[in-house]
Amino acid sequence: MASGLANTFENDLAKLIFQATAIANIADNAAASPLTNLQFSLHSADIGETGDQTTNEIAYTSYARVAVARTSGGFTVTANSVSPVANVDFPAGTGGTGTATDFGVGTAATLAGKVLFYGDITPSITCGNGVTPRLTTATAMTID
Repeated sequence: MASGLANTFENDLAKLIFQATAIANIADNAAASPLTNLQFSLHSADIGETGDQTTNEIAYTSYARVAVARTSGGFTVTANSVSPVANVDFPAGTGGTGTATDFGVGTAATLAGKVLFYGDITPSITCGNGVTPRLTTATAMTID
């Protein structure tokens, strides 16, 4: 017997996570302190299913995670696919180097937060002095 999530529920789940939209009779956003932002991060290798936000995180000088609002103004959700509404621009490098091959979306602005989604960056981004790494609105995550 096959199992999986129904398409409508996949889309509802994406909206719950990325836009803080309740799923009637199942989940709401009424926690005492629900997340208002999700944090994008850059990584020099795969985060993997057991990694946290610090796993293989890039370390060029001035790097920081970037917050995106958990709203329809922060993320687009269509047919189970999630993308940022605007480009996600990381701080410009002021030194150091590294190659960002993967991205993550997690819960913490710093330290070892929970990774919710992760994926490859194609093409990878060579980071360093004067470079502003960018994930475009074509960056997509799918719940399937």
